[in-house]
Amino acid sequence: MNELADRFFAAVGDGDEATLTELYSPDARIWHNDDGREQTVTENLKVLRWLSRTLEDLRYEDIRRHELPGGFAQQHVLRATLPGHGPLEVPACLFVRVDDGRITRIDEYVDSAATLPLRAQADRRREK
Repeated sequence: MNELADRFFAAVGDGDEATLTELYSPDARIWHNDDGREQTVTENLKVLRWLSRTLEDLRYEDIRRHELPGGFAQQHVLRATLPGHGPLEVPACLFVRVDDGRITRIDEYVDSAATLPLRAQADRRREK
């Protein structure tokens, strides 16, 4: 399970859509506490692509990972630089379900106050 988790978070940080597509089950769902919505893999890859292109020096630190029956939980702090804003730190916890070696569901809990600069950046992009 640790290898899959390591590959997943490395692929997110690198913007490696091919690896992410390989690691996700095609019908996986990704839920976020800050908007209460479930995303499809396609929707999630679009967000992750935007993150990897928008943030500089994206990395996961202070990682605490726990193997669970059928998956794992990971707590971490996403750190990066958001151009026009400066340093960004987003504490998060993900519960990840895995079946047959592929991710079938992620429930992600983030500090929504810490994501406000990202949301503002996304809103500005949509306004253009």
